[in-house]
Amino acid sequence: MSKPNKKRYKLSEVKTQMEEAVGGAVVEFETDKGDVLTFPHPLFTNDEWDEAVDSAETSHDKAVAILGEEQYEKYRAAGHGDSEIGLLMMAVQQDMQDQIRKRPTRR
Repeated sequence: MSKPNKKRYKLSEVKTQMEEAVGGAVVEFETDKGDVLTFPHPLFTNDEWDEAVDSAETSHDKAVAILGEEQYEKYRAAGHGDSEIGLLMMAVQQDMQDQIRKRPTRR
């Protein structure tokens, strides 16, 4: 039984609300050659992805961990550098913070 004046969160609903607030569980971006690449939104990653990204020691290793080998090759072929992934991640995080601040607390 829930306590009066206390809110109880249902995890599946919270996840759905957060996905809607940030635009989905996957981030899409376009390279300068027009390729559309994707990676998991930082709020919705799995342990394996987190471990690979967190354990990356160089910008190159981090970019490969974020994109995966196949997408990384397309990314590099489009003329992009490893450090640009860091800029993209910063933009995603800033956008995420802005969207979450706007999210209504109740439906």
